[in-house]
Amino acid sequence: MFFPSGVPWPIYFILTPVEIISFLARPFSLSMRLFLNMMAGHMVLKIFAGFCVMMVSLGGLMSLTSIVPFAVKFAVTGFEFGVAFLQAYIFTVFTCLYLRDAIYLHGHDDH
Repeated sequence: MFFPSGVPWPIYFILTPVEIISFLARPFSLSMRLFLNMMAGHMVLKIFAGFCVMMVSLGGLMSLTSIVPFAVKFAVTGFEFGVAFLQAYIFTVFTCLYLRDAIYLHGHDDH
């Protein structure tokens, strides 16, 4: 079931846990990749939003200089949209690959 064709049967004892861990780790690694990329983007946006609020609350000339972090926040938001589309594409491709591997296991040439 989990074994590539041509593997000697004594190797099955080593290969079985490795293949089971591999199949279980794939969804975990995919979800962690998506979660960490989303969290990093949100943290960057939160930091620049904090800069904007802090500079505006200081008043005077600092209120005027808050335009720079606001512009950076605006640019990072656009960048985050691009990253979101890229992550959606990667998530879809990896999901399709993992599903294909789950349906057509090793050694089957009918796919």
